[in-house]
Amino acid sequence: MKILRTPDSCFENLADYPFSPKYTTIQTHDGDDLRIHHLDEGPADGPLVLCMHGQPVWSYLYRKMIPFLTAAGMRVVAPDLVGYGKSDKPALREDYSYERQVEWMGAWLEANDFNAITFFGQDWGGLIGLRLVVNHSERFERVVIANTGLPYNPDVPDEVVSQIEEFRNTAPTPTLAEMQKALGGMTDRAHAATKFAYWQKFCWEHENMPIGFMMSMTMEPRSNLARAVKFLLHSAGIQSPFPTPLARAYDSPFPDPSYKMGPRAMPSQVPTLPTSPSLEEQRKAWEFFETFDKPFLCAFADNDPVTAGGQEEFLRRVPGTKNLPHTTIKGGGHFVQELAPEQVSQVIIDLIQTT
Repeated sequence: MKILRTPDSCFENLADYPFSPKYTTIQTHDGDDLRIHHLDEGPADGPLVLCMHGQPVWSYLYRKMIPFLTAAGMRVVAPDLVGYGKSDKPALREDYSYERQVEWMGAWLEANDFNAITFFGQDWGGLIGLRLVVNHSERFERVVIANTGLPYNPDVPDEVVSQIEEFRNTAPTPTLAEMQKALGGMTDRAHAATKFAYWQKFCWEHENMPIGFMMSMTMEPRSNLARAVKFLLHSAGIQSPFPTPLARAYDSPFPDPSYKMGPRAMPSQVPTLPTSPSLEEQRKAWEFFETFDKPFLCAFADNDPVTAGGQEEFLRRVPGTKNLPHTTIKGGGHFVQELAPEQVSQVIIDLIQTT
């Protein structure tokens, strides 16, 4: 397996990221060394909160939450998924799958021997982290999720599957504007897989995926005029016009497009269809959570079109959700860690202190 490692110099002078790196080396399926980075902040004997990020970000996403959590006496561990942040980056598309991410992060978890964990996950951090709870249940005491899911869709009609697969294989590459419009329509859950295919195709077919630019446009407020000017410059070929410190931070793990295989490949691994290779593992995961009676709290945002209503299945099927104060994060967008860090942190703190 060819493995890339982002030079340390790429992470110099990041805004609001004063944390010391920790590294763990695990073995891949073919015996190669794979180095995974994580943060470990707060008192060593404090309640352990495992915070997992999604795609296409990294542990930088948790820089605003860490101070709130550690001030309340929590120990915060925040890894970078393989292919992201300061972790190693396998170079080929076929290196990445849902099951490999679960395997890699499970090996990382075991190597560090973390226990008595309160898990918090959002986006892919939830998809992978919830599977860690299944596979290493004795290590987890509580679960908090925001804007994520545990996709399992065995009954999508064949004609819909065919339409989505044909779109992925033959349709023109979506523009940034077309992709954003499609994701904005995912509140229609009946057509969510069709809409999400725009994100899958956009990520894979843009070799130099504009990660920092997209994160800045998603997370940072700006006037309509400034937004229009930035989009115009980007469409004219400028990868990240007038990059902010946040845009530079989210671009920093990727010194050139060859490092972006993880963020490009992983959306296509979301098991939205019955043809997913992860279908049986997802079925088993739901079977596990239907008997999971440890505290399980949902804290979804009120304005995330991608996961709107996604908490309802967990509330209906997971016994551990009963009689808990499930919280709606106000104005959190998709990345609640950036836009509502204090709200989300308080949800985690309250759950730990009351259970």
